[in-house]
Amino acid sequence: MVRIKGFLIDLDGTLYLERFLIPGSKELLIELEKRNIPYLLLTNNSTRTPQQVAKKLKNMGIEVTSKRIYTSANALGDYLRDHYTGTHRAYVIGEDGILEELTNLGWEIVNSHKEAEFVIVGLDRKVDYDKLTKAVLAIQNGAKFIACNADSSFPTPEGLLPGAGAIVSAIRTVVRKDPLILGKPNEYIVKYATKRMGLEIKETAIVGDRVDTDILLGKRMGMVTVLVMTGVQKSEEEIEKASPDFIFSDVSELWKNISKLL
Repeated sequence: MVRIKGFLIDLDGTLYLERFLIPGSKELLIELEKRNIPYLLLTNNSTRTPQQVAKKLKNMGIEVTSKRIYTSANALGDYLRDHYTGTHRAYVIGEDGILEELTNLGWEIVNSHKEAEFVIVGLDRKVDYDKLTKAVLAIQNGAKFIACNADSSFPTPEGLLPGAGAIVSAIRTVVRKDPLILGKPNEYIVKYATKRMGLEIKETAIVGDRVDTDILLGKRMGMVTVLVMTGVQKSEEEIEKASPDFIFSDVSELWKNISKLL
């Protein structure tokens, strides 16, 4: 196994569940800081800006700068910056993370399907029939369909709640067209995140609670894969099939065994 020089660490279900910190989260990050090991906190959740995520973590007792956080909305910004010059018009189903990225790019956010060149979709907790209608009409009119992620759900202490993928699926069912998906388990978010850290993908470990996103993505891209058993429920069959390099009960156990990975 190659020497690990940095980590991409999932947030929802790995470091916290909604508003509740998972034991060992703070200690793991302190240990990485102490050893001067690069890391980014990687999340498919596009609703918050990195500054808002950092504030949420601070309220739970973890002090990190916004530069340590990389979201699927950040991957959206990097992808659009790489592939489309100038300003464009986008219809958005999403929240602050997406809106900030598009604003930083100088793109115009429109409210009419007739004006949209792009339909950008992420988790939107105020989505309604009107928003879905405008999205599907814009795509039928030729707008490019891009999704920050396609997670069908996200974990909370009460159980799983609908994720961005539930919204994406509703739109896809109507337009019969697949979006470009930037978040896990697709490669874009990892390529841009490791580039931001200045590391090779094969030198980076990915830590997460989801077999279908974190672990399968890491395996496909030649990363070291670390599965924690918090967050989304996982069957023995799923785990055996994915074959993560390391399995820990939670990040507390990972922190206590960090030397085995380095």
